[in-house]
Amino acid sequence: MKNTLLAIAIFLYSSHLAAQSRYDVVINEIMSNPSPSVGLPEVKYIELLNVSSAPVELKSWTLSDGSSTALIRTDFTLQPDSFVIISSASGSAALTVYGNVISVTNFPTLRVNGDRVILRSADNTLIHAVEYYRSWHGNEVKSNGGWSLEMTDAKNPCGGGNWKSSNDLRGGTPGLRNSVAAENKDEDPPVLVQSYAEDSMHVILVFNEPLDSAVAAVTHHYAISGNAVIIEEAEPLAPLFDRVRLVVSAPLEKNKIYEVTVQSAGDCAGNLLAPAVVRTGLAGEAQPQDIVFNEILFNPPENGTDYIELYNRGKQIINSKNLWITNRSSAGNPGTLRQLSQGDRLIFPGDFIVLTENANWVRQQFITPHPDAFIELSTMPSLPNQSGNVVLLNNAGDVIDELKYEEKWHFPLITNYKGVALERINPDKSGSEKSNWFSAASSVNYGTPGYRNSQFRADLQLQGDIHISPNVFSPDNDGYDDFLSIGYHFPGQGYVCSITAFDAAGRPVKKIVQNGICGLTGNFRWDGLDENNQRLPVGIYIILTEVYNLQGKTKKFKTAVTLARNIR
Repeated sequence: MKNTLLAIAIFLYSSHLAAQSRYDVVINEIMSNPSPSVGLPEVKYIELLNVSSAPVELKSWTLSDGSSTALIRTDFTLQPDSFVIISSASGSAALTVYGNVISVTNFPTLRVNGDRVILRSADNTLIHAVEYYRSWHGNEVKSNGGWSLEMTDAKNPCGGGNWKSSNDLRGGTPGLRNSVAAENKDEDPPVLVQSYAEDSMHVILVFNEPLDSAVAAVTHHYAISGNAVIIEEAEPLAPLFDRVRLVVSAPLEKNKIYEVTVQSAGDCAGNLLAPAVVRTGLAGEAQPQDIVFNEILFNPPENGTDYIELYNRGKQIINSKNLWITNRSSAGNPGTLRQLSQGDRLIFPGDFIVLTENANWVRQQFITPHPDAFIELSTMPSLPNQSGNVVLLNNAGDVIDELKYEEKWHFPLITNYKGVALERINPDKSGSEKSNWFSAASSVNYGTPGYRNSQFRADLQLQGDIHISPNVFSPDNDGYDDFLSIGYHFPGQGYVCSITAFDAAGRPVKKIVQNGICGLTGNFRWDGLDENNQRLPVGIYIILTEVYNLQGKTKKFKTAVTLARNIR
């Protein structure tokens, strides 16, 4: 009888060990860039955590990055709420002082930025997968090396915003509870980020977090523009389940823009996406001048970063993964090629794309109405301050556009070019002519990454003018006419504005703008304060706008306005 009970117990225990479900064990910490060390050994590692209520046998489990797969060959039982460190054969010895370590061959590469780690059980069941990015550190110092990425809430492994840079002074917590561990409930619905056509019969939808695969597989949640095209199948894609492949009933036309509507999609926590629409299409091969260099910042402020803006002036949908950027050597040969993106990303006609090493810095420095227009490169082409060149190529090596810039193309009256971008005036005209480039306007903080240039001009003759509104303004912070807007519109580049407010006695009370560089259109504003930021009395004021250009032409505009305040 005892032998029978023992056999049953062993069978039940073994069966329980073998039957694993998704997220029973999670990838809890990733050290992808251990150098320079701040305390831990300079060894890459992955930490696993058993979040289930039963022990888990890890023998024959695998860790993969999609190209190489590490097989756990040793017997190891991971107890509930316990950790184990996985590392390479050469690095595991240095980690044994921190906890249980399993040494494997073919340890995943763990690239510093944009790599994927996939954990599967012995029967090849997908247990957990993470695609991490350098930006998750949220800290430029830590992202440069020596600090691990830790999961915040291991009970919410597929939630968004669930990873942070370690706060431990050693740079990580291998074998220990994460330093950033905290409850992180997922209360935000998934976001539909983008879409692209894999081929003429398959459309991929990309979300910002994993989806509930059962909900995502329901075809009537999706619709595509065009009466002849219907959705026949929806397949959530492993291992991250943040993508859905749609099978359409009729072939998509190349370079035709379609719209996909998603009526419902839920994440792992049950948050449902509100109806959303995204553009998609079947991309073509970029031809010369389809995509052009449209703006460039090659002399950023201290601790800043360069950026290059591209503009799709053609009629084709272009996939950014089929574009490459480089410099040309003094001998005229292309240098190191940098792929714009490893994944699919469509650039539609009329779209702007910004290339930089640090998108967060650019977004903080400039107005960016389209924050999703950025592509981060691990390294940018060389952009010297005095002069330089950049070349854009397609997969066939054809030159799509080439720019040879010089610092002297800037507006001569600017005394310091640091932090000032050069803008292309007309994307339909040659980019090799100095006359087609000009400094970005001061009214946009000297840069317009991701949207139309402040110096943009099509082939139109426009009458320059100044418009001031409203005629009566009340700077009392009630949300109605709180400031005076001084708008301008000029027919060309090189205009400088000085705007001064005078009281009724003709005394200057506020220099609103002093030698401000103007674009083709823009505006300045006045909040009714004097030079000492003190409130001025109600009454009539004269706004004098003086405009001049490099040719010595000047023009003055005078406008009377009334400053009033609501009585409370």
